[in-house]
Amino acid sequence: MLILSSAIMAMAWLGHLKYKEDLSFLMAALFAWILVLPEYILNVSAIRWGVGTYEPSEMAAMNLSSGIVFIALVSHFFLGEEISIQKYFGFGLMIVAMVLISGSKSAKNENKKEQ
Repeated sequence: MLILSSAIMAMAWLGHLKYKEDLSFLMAALFAWILVLPEYILNVSAIRWGVGTYEPSEMAAMNLSSGIVFIALVSHFFLGEEISIQKYFGFGLMIVAMVLISGSKSAKNENKKEQ
Protein backbone atom coordinates (compact mmCIF):
# COMPACT_ATOMS: atom_id res chain seq x y z
CA MET A 1 0.00 0.00 0.00
CA LEU A 2 2.89 2.37 0.72
CA ILE A 3 4.30 1.80 -2.76
CA LEU A 4 0.97 2.52 -4.44
CA SER A 5 0.52 5.53 -2.18
CA SER A 6 3.94 6.87 -3.16
CA ALA A 7 3.25 6.34 -6.86
CA ILE A 8 -0.03 8.26 -6.66
CA MET A 9 1.55 11.06 -4.61
CA ALA A 10 4.36 11.47 -7.12
CA MET A 11 1.79 11.84 -9.90
CA ALA A 12 -0.16 14.36 -7.82
CA TRP A 13 2.97 16.42 -7.17
CA LEU A 14 4.49 16.28 -10.64
CA GLY A 15 2.00 14.89 -13.15
CA HIS A 16 0.40 18.24 -13.89
CA LEU A 17 3.76 19.66 -15.02
CA LYS A 18 3.54 17.71 -18.27
CA TYR A 19 0.46 19.79 -19.12
CA LYS A 20 1.68 23.06 -17.62
CA GLU A 21 0.81 25.04 -20.77
CA ASP A 22 -2.66 23.47 -21.07
CA LEU A 23 -3.82 23.57 -17.44
CA SER A 24 -4.44 26.61 -15.30
CA PHE A 25 -3.10 26.62 -11.78
CA LEU A 26 -6.58 25.93 -10.39
CA MET A 27 -7.10 22.93 -12.69
CA ALA A 28 -3.65 21.58 -11.77
CA ALA A 29 -4.46 22.00 -8.06
CA LEU A 30 -7.81 20.26 -8.53
CA PHE A 31 -6.09 17.40 -10.41
CA ALA A 32 -3.58 17.04 -7.57
CA TRP A 33 -6.23 17.10 -4.86
CA ILE A 34 -8.32 14.45 -6.64
CA LEU A 35 -5.27 12.18 -6.65
CA VAL A 36 -4.27 12.97 -3.08
CA LEU A 37 -7.46 11.72 -1.40
CA PRO A 38 -7.07 8.03 -2.35
CA GLU A 39 -3.31 8.36 -1.76
CA TYR A 40 -3.92 9.63 1.75
CA ILE A 41 -6.34 6.80 2.53
CA LEU A 42 -3.78 4.23 1.31
CA ASN A 43 -0.96 5.90 3.24
CA VAL A 44 -2.80 6.13 6.55
CA SER A 45 -4.11 2.57 6.21
CA ALA A 46 -0.68 1.17 5.43
CA ILE A 47 0.94 2.93 8.36
CA ARG A 48 -1.81 1.94 10.80
CA TRP A 49 -1.63 -1.72 9.72
CA GLY A 50 2.15 -1.77 9.54
CA VAL A 51 2.86 -0.38 12.99
CA GLY A 52 3.37 -3.32 15.29
CA THR A 53 5.26 -5.26 12.66
CA TYR A 54 7.44 -2.20 12.09
CA GLU A 55 8.27 0.71 14.36
CA PRO A 56 6.64 4.06 13.47
CA SER A 57 10.04 5.47 12.51
CA GLU A 58 10.62 2.52 10.16
CA MET A 59 7.23 3.03 8.53
CA ALA A 60 7.96 6.74 8.07
CA ALA A 61 11.38 5.98 6.59
CA MET A 62 9.86 3.48 4.14
CA ASN A 63 7.18 5.98 3.19
CA LEU A 64 9.63 8.82 2.59
CA SER A 65 12.13 6.63 0.74
CA SER A 66 9.53 5.15 -1.58
CA GLY A 67 8.18 8.66 -2.18
CA ILE A 68 11.59 9.90 -3.30
CA VAL A 69 12.07 6.93 -5.61
CA PHE A 70 8.67 7.47 -7.21
CA ILE A 71 9.35 11.18 -7.65
CA ALA A 72 12.47 10.19 -9.61
CA LEU A 73 10.53 7.60 -11.64
CA VAL A 74 7.72 10.00 -12.54
CA SER A 75 10.28 12.69 -13.36
CA HIS A 76 12.14 10.29 -15.64
CA PHE A 77 9.37 8.33 -17.37
CA PHE A 78 6.56 10.91 -17.41
CA LEU A 79 8.45 14.20 -17.67
CA GLY A 80 11.59 12.99 -19.48
CA GLU A 81 14.16 14.02 -16.84
CA GLU A 82 17.45 12.14 -16.93
CA ILE A 83 18.53 10.23 -13.83
CA SER A 84 22.18 11.08 -13.28
CA ILE A 85 24.92 8.98 -11.68
CA GLN A 86 24.76 11.32 -8.69
CA LYS A 87 21.06 10.50 -8.24
CA TYR A 88 21.75 6.75 -8.48
CA PHE A 89 24.42 7.22 -5.80
CA GLY A 90 21.85 9.03 -3.65
CA PHE A 91 19.40 6.14 -4.06
CA GLY A 92 22.18 3.79 -2.96
CA LEU A 93 22.66 5.86 0.18
CA MET A 94 18.92 5.67 0.82
CA ILE A 95 19.15 1.87 0.67
CA VAL A 96 21.98 1.97 3.21
CA ALA A 97 19.88 4.28 5.40
CA MET A 98 16.90 1.90 5.24
CA VAL A 99 19.13 -1.04 6.23
CA LEU A 100 20.46 0.97 9.18
CA ILE A 101 16.98 2.07 10.24
CA SER A 102 15.41 -1.38 10.01
CA GLY A 103 18.55 -3.04 11.40
CA SER A 104 18.11 -1.18 14.68
CA LYS A 105 15.01 -3.29 15.35
CA SER A 106 17.00 -6.53 15.08
CA ALA A 107 19.62 -5.26 17.53
CA LYS A 108 16.90 -4.14 19.94
CA ASN A 109 15.19 -7.57 19.81
CA GLU A 110 18.52 -9.34 20.43
CA ASN A 111 19.12 -7.16 23.51
CA LYS A 112 15.67 -8.08 24.85
CA LYS A 113 16.33 -11.81 24.31
CA GLU A 114 19.62 -11.60 26.21
CA GLN A 115 17.94 -10.06 29.25
